[in-house]
Order: sequence, then structure tokens, then C-alpha cells
Amino acid sequence: MSVQEYLEKHLLSRKIEEAVNAAVRAKAPDPVLFISTHMRRAAPAVITSVRARQILDGRGEPAVEVALHTNKAVHRASAAAADAPEGAAASSTRDAEKRKLLARAVADAVRVINDKVSEALVGMDPQQQAQIDQAIIDLDKAHHKAEIGMKAMLAVSIAACKAGAAEKEVPLYKHIADLVGKSTSTLPVPAITVINGGTHGGNRLPIQEIMILPVGAKSFEEAMQVGSETYHHLKDIILEKYGSDSCNIGDDGGFTPNISSISEGLDLVIAAIDRAGYNGRIKLAIDVAATDFCIGKKYDLEFKFAEKSRQDFKTADDMIEIYSQLCSGMTCAWIDIFSVHILILFMMLIFPFLYTLEYPLVSIEQPFDKDDWEHSKKFTTLELCQVVGDDLLMSDPERIMRAVNEYTCNALVLKANQVGTVTEAIEVVKQAKDAHWGVMVSHRSGDTDDSFIADLAVGAAAGQIKAGAPCRGECLTKYNQLLRIEEELGSDGVYVGENWRTSAGTS
Repeated sequence: MSVQEYLEKHLLSRKIEEAVNAAVRAKAPDPVLFISTHMRRAAPAVITSVRARQILDGRGEPAVEVALHTNKAVHRASAAAADAPEGAAASSTRDAEKRKLLARAVADAVRVINDKVSEALVGMDPQQQAQIDQAIIDLDKAHHKAEIGMKAMLAVSIAACKAGAAEKEVPLYKHIADLVGKSTSTLPVPAITVINGGTHGGNRLPIQEIMILPVGAKSFEEAMQVGSETYHHLKDIILEKYGSDSCNIGDDGGFTPNISSISEGLDLVIAAIDRAGYNGRIKLAIDVAATDFCIGKKYDLEFKFAEKSRQDFKTADDMIEIYSQLCSGMTCAWIDIFSVHILILFMMLIFPFLYTLEYPLVSIEQPFDKDDWEHSKKFTTLELCQVVGDDLLMSDPERIMRAVNEYTCNALVLKANQVGTVTEAIEVVKQAKDAHWGVMVSHRSGDTDDSFIADLAVGAAAGQIKAGAPCRGECLTKYNQLLRIEEELGSDGVYVGENWRTSAGTS
């Protein structure tokens, strides 16, 4: 084929002429750069291949990373393996065996992506997120997406979403907002982990997390400053009271002081807030993760005490009473001497039995077992706080629908790798918003360093994000991305603050 024939076949003469004319009209200072960019934009992006590999997550465990290639660029995304395959997380299973099972699961996911998913997506337009996600779903004929696997689906779906944003030449959060149908951008309130317990901490605290919500901040940047300062004051308080060993951190970056009760942990956080000077500007939240210590229909709050476990069970009604007291204030026999002002200390010394500490506790996640719909409904109807469904919902549309109809909770914690694809994640956010629920976009404990959920929280106007402590790289990537987004949005971005549950409205 001659040069002239080649030019005519691909209409290059006309395309080059159009590019040159565009450069002249734009008075481009660098015409070569302008023309090359113009030509590049003129060619539509298509997926050329999808390649997966095994990487390590925040726990040093196997995770899936995907590199989605288009004819223009490469876009990477990763998804944590999260929980081990069925049965692997049992207490009798050694950690080494769990890692082997995770490694096998990730290896299977990598093989499926490289062999099946890549072939199915080649030639597709990365801007067509719904079609891409449906193509991935259609490959899986197994129940609950067991054949392809959630983490494989999610990593590919996120990579495609990033490619779609790049092709549109818009930020990722803006592309997600377009997919959701949102025109405004809001910065979420961070639910910052400060104390870890449960299966995520090596102390005796039965619940998994105590978190702070800086709702009184004026911007996300200020919220992170407030949260970080409180976190470091908490470290000083723990050091003074419990010693340096208790300043170790758990899976989500929260401190693991040698405490055994929820109220003792909340007292420490209140003391840190007071010392930081942020009284009235921070609310509290807890993630109970009650499924972890539910045995039958009762709860073993001392499941981490080898000498006391299974000796003093609490019923679900007992747990409701505990939560009700925490939400409405409870009588305290002790509080750290450095955490109160002189007047309060004086009153405590004279009338200790009259002193009531009010916990600004506004959110409780997974207060009961994953299948205890009855008591979750009973507690939710008390309207004491936001009741967040995690194991109860599993980000599953059918379980969410049931919870909406029965009013068994009033908020969703969205873990994207429980859903499978970006499109499905967006749909469950819409489902929750239509029910006037709160939505908390969440990382996974031991997540990867992919910051996608930061853009998802902004694009979907979730109002809340849970990404761990202001510590650990996999947590900070999410928070730092939100700082960048807020800077980029400028006056167009609004930090939801006190409107953390209602500002986004319905979809």
C-alpha cells in the first residue's frame, strides 16, 4: 500500500487538516502539542485488554489489582480480599491457613480476569459503565457471583470507571456524579476511627470501633485537622493512663488501650476531645460488630477474656438497654482527672453519684447479630441514634428492601466489594437515599491503597465516609484524596457538617 493510499484509507489528510485549522483558531502557542492532543481526542477510547495481578493489602494479605488498558492509557484499581472464603475465618483456623485460602482465592480471581473478563470487555467504550458492569455480571452463572468473585468484579469495574472519567476528561468524582445523576458535589463527614477493639484490636474491648465525627467543622480540611488533633491527644491520654503498650494500633489504625467496657473507651475519647478544645464540635459513633460475639441468641461481651468468656451472657434486650444508656447519658463513677474543668471536678468530688456524662453518641453500627431483625427493629424504632446496617444488610438490595419495609435500621454502610460493581453500588446508594436513610461509604479493614471510595462518597453525595484512623497508608489515601477534591472544587464544594445525614437528599 502506497503512502497516498494509506492516507486515503484512514482519511488522515482530512483529519490532519482539521487539527491544523483548530490549532490556528486557538492560536496555540505549541501547535505540535495541540495537534497531537486534538488527534488523540478525535479517536474514541476502547478497551484493548484487562490484566490482573496479586498485590498485598494493608494487612499484608493477598489482594487483586487490575490494569485496564485502552488505546490511550492504562488505568489501575485494586480491591481488598476482605474476609476469607467461607469457613476460613473460623476461630479454629490458623492465620497461616487463612492466608493460603485467600491467596488461592486471589489467584483464581486473577486467572478469571485474564482469561474470561478481558476477552469479554475488549472493544467496549469505557464511558459505558453500566454496559461494562453488566458484561462482567453476565459472565458469572454462579449464585451470589461466586464464579467470578466480588473482588475481581469490583477491581475491573473501578478500573473501567477511572478510564471512563479519563476519556471524558473530568475528575473521577464528577464522572460518578454523572452516573448517579447528581449535579452538586458534597464533601462527607469522616467517621474517624480512634479506638479499636473486637476482632480488630488486641485488647479486651468487645466492640470493634469507636469513631469521632467532626460535624462542627466548616470544611473537610478542618474536619481532618480536628480529627487528627483529637486522635493525637487521645494517644497522650492513653500513654499517661495505661502506658506505651496501649498505644499500639488495631486493624483500622485506632488505639488499643487495655480497656474492657464501651463506656471506658468513650470516656477516653471525651477526655481527648476536651483536651483538644473541640467540645460540642465532635459527635461519637461506634461499630459494635455484634455478630462477632453473638452465640446463639445471646451476646458474650467478655468473649476476649479467656477466664470469663461464656460465663455472663447478655440478651438482645440487655444490649438494647446498654445502647439506650449510652445514647441518653449514663452515671459515671470515674472520669480522668485531667479531662474535666475545675468546677466539674469539684462537683464530682462532692457528689460523684450525681454526675452524669452525656455521650454525644449519634450512630451505632451493627448493634445485633446479622440475622437478628427483630431486635434491630426494636432498637431502631426508639429513634435514639442512626442505626447502621452492616452484616444485617451486606449491601444487598434484597436485604436493604426488607430493612426499609420493616424499619430494622435507618442507615447503610456501603462496602463496594460486597456488591460487586460500581453500577450496583450506585443503585444501593439510590435505594438507601430513597428511603431517607443515611449512607456511610466504607473501606474494608486492611484495605488496599486505592482511593476510589473517596470519589464515590463525593460523587454519590453519601454524606458519610468511614476510612479508618488518621494513620496507616491505606486509610490516609482516602482522606488525602478528599482533601484534594475539596481543594479542586473550591467554592463549588460543600462540607455537609451538621447535615451529615440529610444534606444529600434522595436520588
